[in-house]
Amino acid sequence: MSSLRHWLERNERWLLGAIMGAAFLLFWEGLARGWWADALQPLIGQGAEKLRIRPIFLSSPSAIAVEAWRMYVVTGEIWPHLGVSAAEVVFGLGGAVLIGIPFGLISGRIRLLSHAVEPFMTALNATPQVAFIPLIILWMGTGYGTRVFIIFLLCLIPIFMASHAAVKTVDVRLLKVAASFGASELLLFRTIILPGSIPFLLAGLRLAIGRAMIGIVVGELYGSAIGIGLMINKAGSTFQTASLFVGVLTIVIAGLALTEIVRRIERRVEIWRPEAQQAVNS
Repeated sequence: MSSLRHWLERNERWLLGAIMGAAFLLFWEGLARGWWADALQPLIGQGAEKLRIRPIFLSSPSAIAVEAWRMYVVTGEIWPHLGVSAAEVVFGLGGAVLIGIPFGLISGRIRLLSHAVEPFMTALNATPQVAFIPLIILWMGTGYGTRVFIIFLLCLIPIFMASHAAVKTVDVRLLKVAASFGASELLLFRTIILPGSIPFLLAGLRLAIGRAMIGIVVGELYGSAIGIGLMINKAGSTFQTASLFVGVLTIVIAGLALTEIVRRIERRVEIWRPEAQQAVNS
């Protein structure tokens, strides 16, 4: 009995998620197929017809699954779209990580640079970057590089803000002790600042993943010839609700998978933090 309880506690997040997901899919299937309208018909009469939704407005999970099988396995038409969008995320999100993290850490550490950069980045963070997309299209056109830059811009701000804030939260006492023993600035970054900043960096990366998924759809609405965002836009304009949901759920699953990867990385590297090392040593 104790082993079963231990297994349930260890896997409770997955179990509860699966139960809630199954309940939501059952409710959705019944709503799309009119089960709930039929069940409430004897109770509320004609008012139950308001719960009956036409397939053109809402596809059922079973119909979406059939369409996904067709698009992924039978015809394979979604793979070229998926490949282009995945490459855009890799380059856009990867560029934001390579630039945002070092820039945020350095500006957070250097006081004068922080005072110069922080107001600008805060104002940019408060501004919806999507509003700049027509201007970006005007400057850069509608090519592949433009879509990558849109994702890069959307991801850069949360990564920079998290990196900049991470430096401010590092224990000053550790820095003072290390500096008193003659530690160089590079050694401080490598042994104290970077390990202590990891939770903030990964939290910013999780936020950036969501921004990247938004960037796929928004960027590909403007002049793209291929991509998941373009597929969603075409399916919506032609009332192909099942295909639309296949594209949306593809993006959702990709975002969840990337977020779970980041969460697992966070568990692995948590021990690198100076506070965690002190707890282990004590």
